[in-house]
Amino acid sequence: MRRFVLAVAVLCGISTGLAAPAVAGTHNRAEAAAGWLARQLVDGERFEADFGGEKFPDQGLTIDAIFAFASARVSDANAEKAITWLARPEITTGYVGSGTEAYAGAHAKLMLAALVKHKNPASFGGVDLPAGLRGLLTPSGRFSDRSDFGDFSNAFTQSLALLALDRTQAGAPAPAVTFLAGTQCADGGFPLNFGQATCTSDVDSTAMVVQALFATGRATDAREGVAWLVTQQQADGGFRAVANGPTNANSTGLAAEALAKHRPAAAAKGRAFLRSLQVGCTGPAADRGAVAHDASGFNPATAPRATAQAILGLSGVGLADLNGGGRPQAPVLACS
Repeated sequence: MRRFVLAVAVLCGISTGLAAPAVAGTHNRAEAAAGWLARQLVDGERFEADFGGEKFPDQGLTIDAIFAFASARVSDANAEKAITWLARPEITTGYVGSGTEAYAGAHAKLMLAALVKHKNPASFGGVDLPAGLRGLLTPSGRFSDRSDFGDFSNAFTQSLALLALDRTQAGAPAPAVTFLAGTQCADGGFPLNFGQATCTSDVDSTAMVVQALFATGRATDAREGVAWLVTQQQADGGFRAVANGPTNANSTGLAAEALAKHRPAAAAKGRAFLRSLQVGCTGPAADRGAVAHDASGFNPATAPRATAQAILGLSGVGLADLNGGGRPQAPVLACS
């Protein structure tokens, strides 16, 4: 009988005296963004990619969310669900590769997520991630993919590998650090792709590389990268992914997290730009806290990735300093 009364009450909107716990409100923009991001996870645990109407697991964006939650120190209940989902053997191997396929960037990014969440990366989803990553280190010092489809490794791959391995007892391999530092362009920035005829510095890549070089003791090279990065900041405080492109949340989030400890004034301008893209109290309640990709406005297709990368810039916590934990709740933007 009690079950019937509860069912009728729910359907009719009648109060039963059994109030649901209120979702905490926050005025902190990074926390509000992390709360919104947590509510976009499928089943509270993962992101999915849609290709022609078919859904596929999106491990990379799910890991970005874990980094964002750790940075904002909220939504930890969702972070735990996400890392548990990533540790399912079919999800792990579907990302890092199996058999003849092994992807360095995926090994590195997943290993860093495991370490941030205090999981054992040597036994994660049935895979020894550190051993697998070190097995992809070439004599040149570059971490490269082993794949029939080609080598997709780049500056993000190398940076994530150094950041992950630097947290281990053995540390990051010296040849890998030297290789990454050696990719620096004449202007001080760093390219996305290696071995190009013309070295072209890239904002997103430089933001990643300087974090890895600071973490592994190459401060001089890293500071030169920071100096170049500051020259790329636009009048609105944002950063562009490509020349003449719009300033955007993704590039600005990466740059602001890289600048936070080294150029605080530039980082503060970046945070102000990110806040200008955030859906506030005048926006629909379901969208509040989300960060749009650019000034064209909120787009549900691009907002999850833009928000995930913006959060680290909003919080000012870089990848080398992430430490899992924090409040379990996914807060909402306080509008009282």
